[in-house]
Amino acid sequence: MGQDKLIQQLAECAATCNMCYNACLNEEDVSMMARCIELDRECADICQLTASILARDSENKEKYLSLCADICELCAEECGKHDNDHCRKCGEVCKKCAEDCGKMAVA
Repeated sequence: MGQDKLIQQLAECAATCNMCYNACLNEEDVSMMARCIELDRECADICQLTASILARDSENKEKYLSLCADICELCAEECGKHDNDHCRKCGEVCKKCAEDCGKMAVA
């Protein structure tokens, strides 16, 4: 995967996490969604930052990619614990993003 494609994927992951975050806030039992909400926000933030780091071709991009992969994986795992559609979709997008960031971090 090329760097430009990964930047697009990171932007998609951030947007998906933000949508999941907003949908979780509208769930009947928001307290049950607290960890999901926290990780959605962290994942969206690190994906946006990592996309910017890649666009600048920073010498530290591997470090950001590795951290991004870790946080995307955590978000995917948490979203996987919930049955609603927005969490299912977010989990899938985060899992793919974690895999691709991890591959690029060691490339």
